[in-house]
Amino acid sequence: MTRPLPTIHQITDEESGPFQRQHLDLEFSNGERRRFERLVSRGHGAVVVVPMLDDQTVLLVREYAAGVHRYELGLVKGRIDAGETPEQAADRELKEEAGYGARRLDVLRAMTLAPTYMSHLSHLVVARDLYPERLVGDEPEELEVVPWKIAELDRLMLREDFSEGRSLAALFIARQWLERGE
Repeated sequence: MTRPLPTIHQITDEESGPFQRQHLDLEFSNGERRRFERLVSRGHGAVVVVPMLDDQTVLLVREYAAGVHRYELGLVKGRIDAGETPEQAADRELKEEAGYGARRLDVLRAMTLAPTYMSHLSHLVVARDLYPERLVGDEPEELEVVPWKIAELDRLMLREDFSEGRSLAALFIARQWLERGE
């Protein structure tokens, strides 16, 4: 069933770091009125990179995760800078975080984090035909690069130090896409 979008009667903006917080006064098609909050990204989105060292091996990185105060294993990821395409951002982040560039970059799709209250988009990029190249990034320490067999995602998905949802989703989507021989 397709419903009409709620009518927005008023939007009130509030400054909140890298996001803009908005309060929406909404009226739904059934006449109900509610106030919702959303975070609107100020940037140009982000990339989540699945770097394939070879047909069977993905490169993961281990970095400090302040939100959970531990070192977390995950994919290369970062923001898209002004004027960059997702492919350019993915290649730059891959060089900064893992020390590799990619000759082939395929954007598979955009993913949301929490679409009920955030506008942020992350573009899933598969990077192949890798070559060594390092750029200086904004990380406070060099990240550990961990090769992982993509056939062993079942072992990875239950590790306590691999919990980031974008990395989990991206690996399963990329594996299916690669198995189709794209």
